[in-house]
Amino acid sequence: MADQVVTSRVAPSPEPLATAALHQVSWGAIFAGTAVALALQFLLNLLGVGIGAAVIDPAGGDTPEATSFSIAGGLWFVLSGIIAAFAGGYIASRLSGRPSASTGGYHGLTTWAATTLVVLYMLTTSVGTLVGGAFSGLSTVVGGAGRTVASVATTAAPALGTATDPMADIEKQIREASGGNDPAALRDTAVTAFRALVTGDEAQAEEARNRAADALARAQNIPPDEARMRVERYEQSYRTGVDDVKRKATEAADAAAAVVASGALLGFVALVLGAVAAWIGGWYGTKHVDRLTDTRLST
Repeated sequence: MADQVVTSRVAPSPEPLATAALHQVSWGAIFAGTAVALALQFLLNLLGVGIGAAVIDPAGGDTPEATSFSIAGGLWFVLSGIIAAFAGGYIASRLSGRPSASTGGYHGLTTWAATTLVVLYMLTTSVGTLVGGAFSGLSTVVGGAGRTVASVATTAAPALGTATDPMADIEKQIREASGGNDPAALRDTAVTAFRALVTGDEAQAEEARNRAADALARAQNIPPDEARMRVERYEQSYRTGVDDVKRKATEAADAAAAVVASGALLGFVALVLGAVAAWIGGWYGTKHVDRLTDTRLST
């Protein structure tokens, strides 16, 4: 009779399940850490706004310059973001109860990401009106490019308008004097002739210059030679004005590019430092295994 072989199933080791539980994400803890980080950054930004407003002297006095306020505001924004990220990461890691330092760090990093997304949402929707200036630091970084472009457009608008019709002052000078039987018509003719000179083809500039001088002589009742000199003077003034407008517009565009670049770099550095601070906070808030073991043994 053959021996009967009896096989038995070995129960799987509980270690994989324990390891999975060890690294499981606690979304409740992340939500709590996000709430703490948002509230703390809100408070810190309010504190910064309050301090900044307190040092302003409406009468002049020793009020710091705008550049100093800008630098101080940027530094305060970075510092408040780091503190809030660290606190949020610490809270999320501590409340998760995970004994793994890396898991705690990931909880902190996830909390930082959630906080950043919530702040961006508030700044890009109507919800942002509820927080007012409390998140002005991040709002400056995120919306810096848009506001800079708008500021440049506002600053350069008069210049660009002058470049489109830079002869407003020249036209005024032409219309100040009159002569002939129909002064209004003569002035209109002189203005039209001068516009044709400065906006027409360079190959026909001399002919257009002669027509403008003739029209100006009849409009202002002056000799042709004097009219010719005035046309040349007006033309030189027009060319100089156009060149000056172009130069100012170029300088404004360069300044805008510098502001956008510095704002973007500040935002990048601030967010990276916040992520690092959140990871450190999550790592520091971890309940280590040896502490848990000691507690269990003592009980």
